[in-house]
Amino acid sequence: MTRQQLIEEIHRKKSFLCVGLDPDHAKIPAHLKDNPDWIFNFNKGIIDAVAAHCVAFKPNTAFYECYGAWGWAQFEETVHYIRTAYPEQFIIADAKRGDIGNTSGRYAKAFFENMDCDAVTVAPYMGSDSVKPFLDFEGRWVILLGLTSNAGSIDFQHHGSEPLYLEVIRTAMTWGNPDNMMIVAGATRGEQLKAVREAAGNAFLLVPGIGAQGGSLEEVIEMAMIPQDIGLLVNSSRGIIYAGDGEDYADLAANEAAVLAKKMSLTFA
Repeated sequence: MTRQQLIEEIHRKKSFLCVGLDPDHAKIPAHLKDNPDWIFNFNKGIIDAVAAHCVAFKPNTAFYECYGAWGWAQFEETVHYIRTAYPEQFIIADAKRGDIGNTSGRYAKAFFENMDCDAVTVAPYMGSDSVKPFLDFEGRWVILLGLTSNAGSIDFQHHGSEPLYLEVIRTAMTWGNPDNMMIVAGATRGEQLKAVREAAGNAFLLVPGIGAQGGSLEEVIEMAMIPQDIGLLVNSSRGIIYAGDGEDYADLAANEAAVLAKKMSLTFA
């Protein structure tokens, strides 16, 4: 998906919501726990319920690969279902990969060619040769870890007279451009979002931390939205997909997604 296609879809739906697909057997509804394809069936219920309210889905690969080959098959089936049933959706493999060039190239091939994802999250610690192989795939995206929302982000990301995360973002934007690179910017760090926006220019920001992690959608919009292009994908995972644990879980997920999408729609007035 191109940047322009993504922007058009955001304006069509008046939403920039991304829904994380992080299936946890301990949290899914009881009626699905014994299903031999419980991951896919849980995901399908969520996808069908919330697709009208969001523009992107973000399956976190850890929740699939922990089950080995079966889990990977569930991941691939999930991506294939989104791609065929909702082709307008932007699909992010939240894999947080990052390794030397030839290895990164194989990761890129796996997620872009074999699994047909639009984007993959990438850790920049090893530098340019761990990121650039992902940028060689036309129409696909790197989503670079910039400012994350976890508590441990203070261990490295905030060091220096100018925080390290800003240097990382500025440097990374010389490797890619707003047509093939996004930056992760945690919503729980609202006071830093303005600085991230300045460092990232017109690049899209993937903003986790809304909902269960306590981030403020209003603050994200105020600090980081850019005119016309919007420039944001705001992610919510647990706050949507685990809104309910009964047979009506998908309906309750849709309700939560609709609330966020309605708040987002006000920015288009």
